[in-house]
Amino acid sequence: MTDPHDHPRARAAAALRRLGHALSGHEADADLLERMAVAADRVAGELEAAPSRSRDMLELKRRMFEVQVADGDRIVHFDECFVSGPWNPLGIAIDVHRDGDEAVARVELGPAFEGAPGRSHGGIVAAIFDDVQGYLLTFTNTAAFTGEITVRYLAATPIGQPLEFRSRLVRREGRKLYCEAEARVTEGDGEIVATSHAVFIAIAPSRMRP
Repeated sequence: MTDPHDHPRARAAAALRRLGHALSGHEADADLLERMAVAADRVAGELEAAPSRSRDMLELKRRMFEVQVADGDRIVHFDECFVSGPWNPLGIAIDVHRDGDEAVARVELGPAFEGAPGRSHGGIVAAIFDDVQGYLLTFTNTAAFTGEITVRYLAATPIGQPLEFRSRLVRREGRKLYCEAEARVTEGDGEIVATSHAVFIAIAPSRMRP
């Protein structure tokens, strides 16, 4: 399978994410801001004149329920996913790989995701937890949806520092899959800044219709 990170759409989305964080994190004079607004509106107009596109549910089902993920492999379950999709210009763009029976996401959050200054918004942290625990479903080729997720915030999640989110399946009881995860800063003493527990409810793959 072609790496979706190498697609021109991924490069365009990455450039727009970089622009968003640059706009949020840096000063700019009125002339630069006006030129950026004119250029962005022009390109947006060209895109809006093109045919609409839809998300490919069949490709999502294939990646989650048919592809076997080897230990160490990088994973993308949905190119447009807000949390991990490389094609989403507004997304978080976490990088996920398999480490044994765990799903591991690495990311450095930019200024556009601030809640308080210098700290990530708690909703961003929760979204990453939901996604990285959801990747465990790929390892077992299990169709499921999030039934419940809880997050305990232990410290501020910093902006501009490398983070690691690590998740694992704890147990399965019938249709319920119980997962847990933690987030840590990978520099310094590796402080754990948040933990999470989630319950996913398994469904028949046929219910995920295109």
